[in-house]
Amino acid sequence: MICTIADGGRLKTFLEFIGVIASFAARVITSAWRSPYEFEQTWMQVGEIGARSLPLVAASGLALGVVMTLHTHSTLVTFGAAAMIPKVQSLSFFIEIGPLVAALLVAGRVGAGIGAVLANLRASEQIDAIEVLSVDSFKFLVVPRVVACVLVLPLLTTFMDLTALLGGFLAEHALSHLSAQLFIERAFNGFAWSNFVPPTLKTTVFGFLIGTVSCYYGYTTDEGAEGVGRAATNSVVLSSLLVIVADVVLVKIIFLFFPGSAL
Repeated sequence: MICTIADGGRLKTFLEFIGVIASFAARVITSAWRSPYEFEQTWMQVGEIGARSLPLVAASGLALGVVMTLHTHSTLVTFGAAAMIPKVQSLSFFIEIGPLVAALLVAGRVGAGIGAVLANLRASEQIDAIEVLSVDSFKFLVVPRVVACVLVLPLLTTFMDLTALLGGFLAEHALSHLSAQLFIERAFNGFAWSNFVPPTLKTTVFGFLIGTVSCYYGYTTDEGAEGVGRAATNSVVLSSLLVIVADVVLVKIIFLFFPGSAL
């Protein structure tokens, strides 16, 4: 009986938390369409989230491209399918690896930063000061960060895909002296827009989840200075988990409406 009551209490708490997050997300969506529009703040966040994430995304994409070529080269050569290496790499990254890895990298770097910054503003009462000046702190601080995440993630994903192909070419060239022209021809032979557009656009959902969760933990913290680190940690953990869950759902939806996007 005690276990049943405890389980019911945890379930209630979990459902309440989901409701709070959903309500916060709905407020973000409705606020984003209401004037005044914080274009300057949004542009600043695009630079903060996008430009500063480029080195991490580029290094990760390059390394993943090299590693994947090294792993697949010997196996495909054994089966006489060496010509398929560029195409396997391009399809793998454009369809799944690029979007998911880019989102997880952004969740780790940007999610923690957003959560910590907003939590620090809340702890130092700067958000209250903004409200005193008759400025909507939610629209000024939260909405631009979420919108920036939505706009930036597809661009970062595309950049990761391209750097991964570059890494794959460098590794393949070192192993078999394959020319750049032939690598590109093989990589994009039979490649359709359905292999690129839907998987890349799904990262807008990832960006919304990362931005919303991170802003929620930072904006609503009430634990003072001690809550800054906790908000950063919770932002990364929950946003990464939601990205993985959303990826499973979105892949199924993409395959349903775009059957040609499958490998």
